[in-house]
Amino acid sequence: MSTILFPSPVFGPVHSRRLGVSLGINLLPADGKVCSFDCIYCECGLNMSHRPHTKLPQRAAVRAALETKLVEMAAKGVKPDAITFAGNGEPTGHPEFAQIVDDVVVLRNRFAPAAKISVLTNAHHILKPEVFAALLRVDNPLLKLDTVDADYIRRVDRPQGRYDLPRLIEQMKAFRGKCMIQTMFLKGTWKGESVDNTAERYVTPWLQTVKAINPELVTIYTIDRETPDKSLAKATHEELDGIAARVRAAGLECTVSY
Repeated sequence: MSTILFPSPVFGPVHSRRLGVSLGINLLPADGKVCSFDCIYCECGLNMSHRPHTKLPQRAAVRAALETKLVEMAAKGVKPDAITFAGNGEPTGHPEFAQIVDDVVVLRNRFAPAAKISVLTNAHHILKPEVFAALLRVDNPLLKLDTVDADYIRRVDRPQGRYDLPRLIEQMKAFRGKCMIQTMFLKGTWKGESVDNTAERYVTPWLQTVKAINPELVTIYTIDRETPDKSLAKATHEELDGIAARVRAAGLECTVSY
């Protein structure tokens, strides 16, 4: 079973398919995965396989590590395109997430004012007022929406605990366009069942919902690294291009990562 775990609390910079030269912020422990989803395609592996033994990094440690890294990069003449909350699980689950966002904004403005602050989130916690407000303070809140089919989400994204998809979609609309939607399209099987969400019965209602959310950008992608299960497969270039064309025809900007 493949696993990629990231250092904590700051890693990189790395080259992101979607975000360019990106300096990562990992608000989870470096030795395991903590996530409110347990996606079968996650490069960090499945939750039960990688329980951490260390604690979450605290706000002061994140701030100090980020400042040190930005100073080091500036001394080398390197400027990040993005400062990205990502890593070993769901960043918005950190109890100090909102306060850490404020620190990152201050440090970005001081050391790398052109860098965009991005948050890769499964959107599970956007119903919390402090998380919602914090996401509105960053440049690129990228909200996961792999489908609007509840059975597919339970089978593939596997939320841990209560997951109210209709309420989450309404909250995505409440961003009033100041958000991005990120969607993983894949093929293959999981435990003998198809996980192909490129089929028409998934794409059409997903597109209707995305149009209603009206995000600044829709970013669609497929598997790029090894996954926990060998039976999963990439969506084809043709399938992704076809979906992207429909998104653009609906009047929305769309990027594709193959």
